[in-house]
Amino acid sequence: MNSDNSGEATKITIQEPKADTKGKDIAGALIAPVIVAAKAAQRPRKGWKKGAAIFDLVLRLSAIVAGFAATSLMATTDQILPFFTQFFQFHAQYNDLPTFLFFVIANAITSGYLVLSLPFSIVCIVRPRAAGPRLLLIILDSVMMGLTTSAASASAAIVYLAHNGNSISNWNAFCQQFNNFCQQVSSAVVASFLAAALLLSLVVLSAIALRKMK
Repeated sequence: MNSDNSGEATKITIQEPKADTKGKDIAGALIAPVIVAAKAAQRPRKGWKKGAAIFDLVLRLSAIVAGFAATSLMATTDQILPFFTQFFQFHAQYNDLPTFLFFVIANAITSGYLVLSLPFSIVCIVRPRAAGPRLLLIILDSVMMGLTTSAASASAAIVYLAHNGNSISNWNAFCQQFNNFCQQVSSAVVASFLAAALLLSLVVLSAIALRKMK
């Protein structure tokens, strides 16, 4: 407060400087793109998991078809040759060989399991980040893959002997007589190997999905 020549007081008002918001604006401008980029990076990752879960469901449905086809083809294999006598006939059925009977049981178990696993696969689609259902599926898929592969491999050995025979073990090739029987059995074995390959794909897909969750 200063006094002039007239003795009157002159009031001088000093304004306080405003807070510098320039620094805050710059910080906000730098942080905002980082947040947007992080959210954009999370979306594709979540979308990839959901896409993998949908692909898992498609593979599972395909394996069900292959498993049921293998089971039905082998279980309905039956051929009677036209030349037979009153007391003897040439009749071939799948249950004449224990290996083919094991094949039917193994593929039926695998097909039934795949049907029961569909709800868990759907849960993985709804909740892509859920690790529990995927871990359960990868364990059971591995068991079923081993069961299906063993049944298909054992049956493939019998089919090979049926087509080619083995002179050392005195096993004669009988597919020339039971042609329809051998064709249907061979188709069942191919379908079973296809189901095993699809189960292997399911195991690999689940393993990759679990690794991406870490």
